[in-house]
Amino acid sequence: MYKYNVSKYQTFFVVGLSYQKADAETRGKFSLGIDQRKSLLDKAESIGLDAITVTSTCNRTEIYAFADDANTLIGLLCEFSIGNQDLFKKVGYVRENEVAISHMFRVGCGLDSQILGDFEIISQIKSAFTISKNRNLINPFLERLVNSAIRASRRIKNETEMSSGVTSVSFASVQYILDHIENVSEKNILLFGTGKIGRNTCENLVKHTSNKHITLINRTKDKAEEVAGKFNLTVKDYSELQAEIRQTDILIVATGAQQPTITKEIIFPKKPLLILDLSIPKNVSEDVVNIDDVTLLHLDYLSQMTDQTLSKRKKFIPDAELIIEEERDEFYEWLDTRKFAPTIKALKDKFKDFQAEELDYQSRKVKGFDKEQAEVFSDRLIHKITRSFASHLRAANGSTEDSVALLKKVFELEMQEKSK
Repeated sequence: MYKYNVSKYQTFFVVGLSYQKADAETRGKFSLGIDQRKSLLDKAESIGLDAITVTSTCNRTEIYAFADDANTLIGLLCEFSIGNQDLFKKVGYVRENEVAISHMFRVGCGLDSQILGDFEIISQIKSAFTISKNRNLINPFLERLVNSAIRASRRIKNETEMSSGVTSVSFASVQYILDHIENVSEKNILLFGTGKIGRNTCENLVKHTSNKHITLINRTKDKAEEVAGKFNLTVKDYSELQAEIRQTDILIVATGAQQPTITKEIIFPKKPLLILDLSIPKNVSEDVVNIDDVTLLHLDYLSQMTDQTLSKRKKFIPDAELIIEEERDEFYEWLDTRKFAPTIKALKDKFKDFQAEELDYQSRKVKGFDKEQAEVFSDRLIHKITRSFASHLRAANGSTEDSVALLKKVFELEMQEKSK
């Protein structure tokens, strides 16, 4: 990537791990909360990285960045998670340059998701991008790539039926309840955790179950009340969790804790209890399955639901891949212009020097000379001329280097060298 003048580092990487090789417990070791991601970015800046964005979801954790060595990025991931490099070598992946670019498109467009066509990932990429941009850790390459992936995702959603049916773990959990629980509208449902997945699950529960017996509990009660207020639901204090579990038929756990929050010691069901753990890391202890009348399902199981909807989505994979190819080609067309961006900048600087000299000369020679108006006119002229040169270089293909050399010679351009 060095030839494209986009970073002082040689290579564009993605390092990460996903559901494809890492189970939920392993993904949990490498998961990064918002504070951990921000600390990672601060450390990245302190060691001189100039473009980096970090995503961490229930299905994957990834770092996209420019660096000279992938080990730098793997080291950052391990430093700010509880994972280690030996474990990463077993389950992680490293992709470079063109392969990393293609990976971003496939992930952002839901083709690499555990549930095919899951479009929640693109909003998580947007969020990660915003955090990095606010820290000035985004360069034009990464910004253009993310925007291209967003555009491809939007087109796939609008132009194909890849987004039909189950599109997220939160909806998959509700779909499971609808398929396996009789008279669901009469059951007591307890939702523990009102983060993003919890909020989405709550919305889907209200929309699809017609249930009036939904209770919300969150460690921070005001957050639960904020969600409950939208749907006129009941909120209970965190201290009432154990008592509420005894009364419920369905417990949905969507907390963000690093250790289990639901353990065998707090469950004394008075009737059959279905527990759905939508958390990464797992927030329900595995030993609760030893309790009579308790059924536990983790999001990995829910994510593997392969119904008619999934089969239907698969039919649209070729259409989605064609859209990705179009957007990726457009990205590469833009990227090719970066190779001669320094030449165009040097050319523009040379013309600005000509402009300043001529404006100064005419100001002294011509009485009543309108310097301000002349500057506006000449600025537009410089813009049109440099744009014409840029268009020529884009179309030059194999002769681009010869054309650049000619421009340097004719206009005696002084190229500013990139600092390493």
